[in-house]
Amino acid sequence: MSDPQIADLEAWVKMGAPDPRTNTASGPQATARNHWAFKPIVEPPVPVVKMKRWPATPVDNFILSRLEAKSIKPSPQADKRTVIRRATYDLTGLPPTPEETDAFEKDKSPGAYSALIERLLASPRYGERWGRYWLDVARYADTKGYVFEEERRYPYAYTYRDYVIRSFNEDLPFNRFIIEQIAADQLDLGGDKRALAALGYLTLGRRFLNNQNDIIDDRIDVVSRGLMGLTVTCARCHDHKFDPIPTKDYYSLHGVFASSHESGEKPLLGTNSLPKEYPQYVEERAKRQKELDTFKLEKQAEVFDKLRHHVGDYLLAAHDAAKLTEKGKQEGLARERKLDPTVVQRWKDRLSEWQTATNGIFIAWSALAAVPTNQFTDEIKSIVEGLRSNPSVHSLVKMVVLAENPASLNSVAENYSKLFADIDRKWKTAGGSSLTNADEESLRQILYGDGMPANLPIGELTRLYDVPTAQKVRALQRKLDELDATHDGAPPRAMALFDNDTPQPGRVFKRGNPSNPGPEVPRQFLELIAGPSRKPFEKGSGRLELAQSIASTNNPLTARVLINRVWLHHFGQPLVSTPSDFGVRADPPTHPELLDYLAARFMAGGWSMKTLHRWIMLSSTYQQRSDDNPKFAAIDPSDQLLWRMNRRRLDFEAMRDTMLAMAGKLDLSSMGGHAVDIVGTNYSARRTIYGFIDRQNLPGLFRTFDFASPDTTSPQRFNTTVPQQALFLLNSPFAVDQTRNLLTRATPPNQSGDVPRIRALYEVLFQRPPDRDEIRLGETFLQQQQKVPAPAPEPSAWQYGFGSLDSSSGELKTFTP
Repeated sequence: MSDPQIADLEAWVKMGAPDPRTNTASGPQATARNHWAFKPIVEPPVPVVKMKRWPATPVDNFILSRLEAKSIKPSPQADKRTVIRRATYDLTGLPPTPEETDAFEKDKSPGAYSALIERLLASPRYGERWGRYWLDVARYADTKGYVFEEERRYPYAYTYRDYVIRSFNEDLPFNRFIIEQIAADQLDLGGDKRALAALGYLTLGRRFLNNQNDIIDDRIDVVSRGLMGLTVTCARCHDHKFDPIPTKDYYSLHGVFASSHESGEKPLLGTNSLPKEYPQYVEERAKRQKELDTFKLEKQAEVFDKLRHHVGDYLLAAHDAAKLTEKGKQEGLARERKLDPTVVQRWKDRLSEWQTATNGIFIAWSALAAVPTNQFTDEIKSIVEGLRSNPSVHSLVKMVVLAENPASLNSVAENYSKLFADIDRKWKTAGGSSLTNADEESLRQILYGDGMPANLPIGELTRLYDVPTAQKVRALQRKLDELDATHDGAPPRAMALFDNDTPQPGRVFKRGNPSNPGPEVPRQFLELIAGPSRKPFEKGSGRLELAQSIASTNNPLTARVLINRVWLHHFGQPLVSTPSDFGVRADPPTHPELLDYLAARFMAGGWSMKTLHRWIMLSSTYQQRSDDNPKFAAIDPSDQLLWRMNRRRLDFEAMRDTMLAMAGKLDLSSMGGHAVDIVGTNYSARRTIYGFIDRQNLPGLFRTFDFASPDTTSPQRFNTTVPQQALFLLNSPFAVDQTRNLLTRATPPNQSGDVPRIRALYEVLFQRPPDRDEIRLGETFLQQQQKVPAPAPEPSAWQYGFGSLDSSSGELKTFTP
């Protein structure tokens, strides 16, 4: 094509590639303008319905209007036992007690159900249940993943988990919850610094072998998908294929997080209630810290000696590297000579500056380096004599470097090394103060002055450690981190993030390659949401402004995404089938007006999670029975219109906690603190949310029961049915222990015989008495078990038998462990 034709095509693409026949724009930008998720949230009117007595909250009007349009009737209200079990599991992840169920069934007052919801929302168990849902989104784990020789545990991950639980229990407004998780360090927290733990949302992801750009990518992902349902990280290497998110917008956010850092010393979250073991912890930590500091100082001195006593080697490498055009070859040359490429580049840059300024120390080097190798003969004498007579040449350079006629540039380099090494030794012998001789002090400044090539910042010295030294430093640091993670006296600290002193603009990495930087971009919010007239962030890194933009009522995504997540956990299916992707490829909501109504009311009502629960759970929709109806199932087989309540399985946490609760062994006496082992032989009886989550080696039990992957933000869990689940419940020591504990608990006092014990079991397990057939099943089972040889020393069928009754033949099938 000709140049004008190419220019026309470029202009057409920039216009949005409109169809020339209709002049209608196409492409992501045009599609986004009409996409439901990117439109402003406007509260729709509550629909008018025919069954006026059925709606209990406006939620019901939106559900019922869709049902009536399909000539479907909602299911009848569930019985009170079903309702209390449903609500209690939904809000606490635990079953109701038999006493709570009995009291609720007997309470005939109109406000009984509302009072039940209030009691459950006020329970500390609520935060443990709904906090766990958020930890899935936050890809929470107690370890870093694969990090080679570092301590793999996050010492203070638990403080983020505890922050989340506390925030839900205290009904922290969700917009404040968002802002604290992105920029708590930028807020005026007063004397209560506990909110700093919220920054674990950003800092507790995988460590990717400490590749900073991958860590930032993970933070962008958990913020964009977790909070707004946008797959922004798809734009890391190229413009997003489907959504209007250009690569420049990705690197605008990249600049925000690249301008932030994690502090070495984590901030304390309070000193009012330090652990009693705190003094022992401080003593042991000081000892380990001293060991690390002493070793590092020793090795840092060795590294500096190599830099300052081999000046000539670096001068020669800088000279030879200047002849190479490719950066990779320059770095290869440095490594081949066992020199640091960065230091070689520092010398190369400085020599260029000094050559322009005719620095007296390096005039001789510049002059002799310009002599071709084959001309280092007797003719060099005239050049050297000219340098010796030049008053601008440093006196000590004349005495050492030019004392004899050099045979090669290598000889010149060796003389420079000797000159600077002698000055360094003399300075150290003098006790480390400035040298009295002005000429000597000027040479020392080349070695020790700020920004000088041989005076690397301390933070860069680790790059120059040899392998054994680097391994020893990591081992000593690991001992420190291990103490923080395991010692009972370690006070809680925040895995916080702070702004750099000098924030930098973002820079596009072409094709995602940091070695191929492109244009600078300002740190700013996504144009998709903020519009083309958006302003760059001005306060520090911009994290606070980013958080405020996400939590803004003008953001059409944040509230919608949150409402959809809450709906998913109440009904087992979301309104939008892709909870973490609201882009143009997402399916539309099953009830778009309901989604917008709840989102608008949620924001207008102060972003209260507990209020949102009330709107949903007090509805008639939520209180429906789950019985099937073939007629309605033919119209809506997947129950998207919610003409009945969906049956739902317990997730891993609720299943394990229920087993402990039924056995009377669940530990509810304490909340928070270090993670505990829940899968080992000496498993903890605390709630499952406090279990230790190893990102790199997630236990098989977690995977078997569909636990969310902690490697990335999780929109929702899978539901699988696999043999390992049944095998765990039949054979695991944990399940056997809880079964024995249950049998002990379900022994009614002052009653004998099998029937009272069967009744007691049903009361504990299902919060109801057994019916006649269930009693017969239990009696038949026990009679059959008496015929099975009992494994000593447990002769009772109550203690070792398991069985089931064949529904067709009535024959008892027995199994023994």
